[in-house]
Amino acid sequence: MQLYNTLALLLVVAAVFGYLNHRFLKLPGVIGLMILALVSSLGAIGLGKLGVDWVVQAGHLVRSIDFHAVLMDIMLSFLLFAGALHVDVGALGRQGLAIGVMATLGILLSTFLIGTAFYYLLPLFGQQIDYIYCLLFGVLISPTDPIAVLGILKEARIDKSLEIRIVGESLFNDGIAVVVFISLFQIAQFGAEKATPGVIGHLFLVEAVGGIILGAVLGYAAYWALRTIDNYQVEVMITLALVMGGTALATRLHTSGPLAIVVAGLIVGSKGRSLGMSDITREYLDKFWEILDEILNAVLFVLIGLEMLILDISRTTLLVGVVTIGLVLVARWVSVGVPLVLLQRFYPFDRQTLRVLTWGGLRGGISVALALSLPQSMPRDLLVGVTYVVVIFSIIVQGLSIGPLVKKLGLSTGPAEDSNTAH
Repeated sequence: MQLYNTLALLLVVAAVFGYLNHRFLKLPGVIGLMILALVSSLGAIGLGKLGVDWVVQAGHLVRSIDFHAVLMDIMLSFLLFAGALHVDVGALGRQGLAIGVMATLGILLSTFLIGTAFYYLLPLFGQQIDYIYCLLFGVLISPTDPIAVLGILKEARIDKSLEIRIVGESLFNDGIAVVVFISLFQIAQFGAEKATPGVIGHLFLVEAVGGIILGAVLGYAAYWALRTIDNYQVEVMITLALVMGGTALATRLHTSGPLAIVVAGLIVGSKGRSLGMSDITREYLDKFWEILDEILNAVLFVLIGLEMLILDISRTTLLVGVVTIGLVLVARWVSVGVPLVLLQRFYPFDRQTLRVLTWGGLRGGISVALALSLPQSMPRDLLVGVTYVVVIFSIIVQGLSIGPLVKKLGLSTGPAEDSNTAH
C-alpha cells in the first residue's frame, strides 16, 4: 500500500502542477512542473520549520522514495524507448561517428576535466575530498540527460541535423557514463588494485557492447513479431513487453539496460513502424507511448523538485554548486569541441553549432539518480547538493533559453511551438 500511496501522491501532484502550468504559466512542460515543485518544496520547508505536521509527514513520504531505483530500474527504460521510437535512424547513421565519439571520448574527457577542477576548487571553500570522489562527481554530472533533452528540444524547432546529433548523443552517453561510474565506484569502494584495466575492460565489454547486442536481438525479434500480425492491441502490448522484459533480461545478464532499450527502440521505430505496422497500429502505438512518456516525464520532474524537501544543502554547498555550474559548462564546451575538431574532415561545424551543443547539453534525472546512489561512507551530501544545483540551473535556465538561442543563431527551422499546446 505504501508504493500505491507514493505513486498516487506523485500523480496527483503532477496533474495539479500540469494544470497550473498549462493554464497560467504556459512554460515548456518539464520546466513548468519542476519550477512549481521547487517553489512548493521551498514553501513546505518554511512551513516545516514552523512545525506544521502534514509537511513533516510529506517529508517522510518523499524520504521513503528510492529515487535511484525508481528512475534507473523502472522509469528510464520507458522514457528512453519512447524517445528512441521517433528518432530518424537514417539521419542518426549519417551522424553516427560524431555521436559515438562524443558519447565515449566526450564522457571520458568531461569526467577528467570536471573531476580535476572540482578537486582544486573545493579547498577554496574549506572542503577537501579524495580525488577519486571528485572523478565520481565528474562522471555522474557529465552525461546529458535524454529525458530533459528530448522534452525541451520539442519546443526549440532546431535544425534537424543538429537535433539528431544532440538527441543521439544524449540517448547513448548515459549508458557509457553508467559504465564509467561503476568502474570508478569500484575503485573508490575497493581500491585501485581490485579495479585493474582487465576488470574495467571486461565490465565495459559486457555492459556496453553486451547491451547493444542484446538490444539489437530484442529489437529485431519484436520487429518480426509486429510484422507477422495486424492487431494494434497485441502490437502495443509487444512493445510494452519488450521494454519491461528487455530491462529485466539486461539486469539478469549484467548488461546495460539503457543501451539495450535505446537500440531496440531505434529498430522498432525505424523498421517496425514503417514496415511492420498498419496505419491504425502506428497511430495507436504513437499515442500510447506519447501519453506514457508525458506521464512519466511529469512524475520524474515533480519528484526532482520534491526531493528538495529532504535535502540539506548548506550555504557552502550552494556556493560550490554555483561555481561548479561554470566548470561543467566549460568542460562541456571542451568535451564537445575536441571530438568535433578531430572529426572536422567528416563533420564540418561552426561556432554556432558548438554553442548550441554546449548550451543544449542539459543535465537531469540521471545525474541526480547516480548521486543519490552514493553511500553515506562517501561525501554523499556534498556531491548530491552540488549535483542538484547544477541540474536545477541546467533544466530551468538552459532549458528556457535554448529556444531563443537557436533562433538568435539562425538555426531554427520555424516558429517556436506554442507552449500552450506543446507536449
